[in-house]
Amino acid sequence: MKLVALAGGVGGAKLTDGLAQLLPPENLTIVVNTGDDFEHLGLYISPDLDTVCYTLAGLANPKTGWGRAGETYHLLESLAVLGGETWFRLGDKDLATHLERTRRLHAGETLSHITRLFCRAWGVRHTVLPMSDDSVRTMVETVKYGELSFQEYFVHQRCEPKVKGFRFVGIESARAAPGVLEAIEMADAVVLCPSNPWVSIDPILAVAGIRSALEKKKVVAVSPIIGGKTVKGPAAKMYSELGVRPSALAVAEHYSGLLTGFVMDQLDAKLAEEIPITTMVTDILMPTQDDRRRLAQDVLDLIRTL
Repeated sequence: MKLVALAGGVGGAKLTDGLAQLLPPENLTIVVNTGDDFEHLGLYISPDLDTVCYTLAGLANPKTGWGRAGETYHLLESLAVLGGETWFRLGDKDLATHLERTRRLHAGETLSHITRLFCRAWGVRHTVLPMSDDSVRTMVETVKYGELSFQEYFVHQRCEPKVKGFRFVGIESARAAPGVLEAIEMADAVVLCPSNPWVSIDPILAVAGIRSALEKKKVVAVSPIIGGKTVKGPAAKMYSELGVRPSALAVAEHYSGLLTGFVMDQLDAKLAEEIPITTMVTDILMPTQDDRRRLAQDVLDLIRTL
């Protein structure tokens, strides 16, 4: 079975890791959100790409799910003494990734090419692609501060401002990265990982050609919301502030017209009858490697029934 997984954030990274445990490299392509990308301290930073790649490589911080394991922050400490901006936690190991990526981008290499080289260096055998090599920037419309860049909202403001909408700057001219549409065309199914629908999956779907390509495929989404709450991140808060009751049902409705199947947690089993597509109820928490593999197997089992 050939799969494409659309992912962003820690939940998406964990499920892609589970899928990678079950599928050979030639059968899994992971397309990652780059709407979160930004420039900080002169460096080009790709938070979602790095989280997915670090997780697949076994390098991710097991406590946070993002950043590097065994990280140190000597540079950040020295920067603070000088009065520099320290709100975005750049670790010393992580810094090497951003420095080399920025150098290569300035030399004219594409983000997808650089990601391929980094994955090879880290021992990641499955294909990881940015959604686009073109610049797309997620902007968060807030009640108090107006429009904020995503990292300003997410990290600097700690998701505290009330949101009222989102805008993807540059999406009109963004093209899918080389290999993305081809992978979808060859896939037997596409998995929307348990990532934030608003700011992790929607930017990918908004890239020209991707949503229309998915409409021809079996598409299964895994809910990032359990019992009205998210394990990590502001997805549930965003739903509430946008006037939608956060739930697995709300996630299924968010992807209305696109899904063939849906996976939700057993805590939300009573909502399954309200979802008009094939729905699997299971334990979708992934605290361990075994749990990632188990949920990935559940997703594959559901796809085989569709």
